[in-house]
Amino acid sequence: MQQRHYLKWASRRGTAASALALMLCTPLAWAGEETSALAMPQAVSDTPFASEREAVIWRREELKDIESLVRQLRFDLINNQDIVAATPRLLELQERASADRLLPAFIEGTHGSGSEARASIWEKWGEFAAGFSDLEEKIAHLIDVAEQEDTRDTARALSEVGASCKSCHRAYRYD
Repeated sequence: MQQRHYLKWASRRGTAASALALMLCTPLAWAGEETSALAMPQAVSDTPFASEREAVIWRREELKDIESLVRQLRFDLINNQDIVAATPRLLELQERASADRLLPAFIEGTHGSGSEARASIWEKWGEFAAGFSDLEEKIAHLIDVAEQEDTRDTARALSEVGASCKSCHRAYRYD
């Protein structure tokens, strides 16, 4: 019971700090522009990146870090059944795996040498972007279930997060 209250408290308390951290760590959108978060960036000038190469490197590293975070959460939530230890990672995962944060790094045509991305990302942009929305929903569900401290449901929700990642990788990433 105390752990559940801790997660809610940390979530509320962390909202302002998380927003600040997200602003500092996330590539910023151009000031004054009203663009959809799901809009496909057509060129580097549509993004906060200095070059296509920078965007590709950033997204590869960021996605690897997110994958590592999910593995760490499996250890915290399933192996150790420790919601208190998992709370900072859950909140970090929620921030880092958002469409708003990641999609700007997928500048049209940034596949090929140095990238694991398939050209189908830009051919099926709506479906690709929807995959990130699905991931965000699954992460929110994971957080809700983890708060209830039900190991079985938490394991299932964490598996759903992993399945969301894998389905996108199968369709849009060269392994």
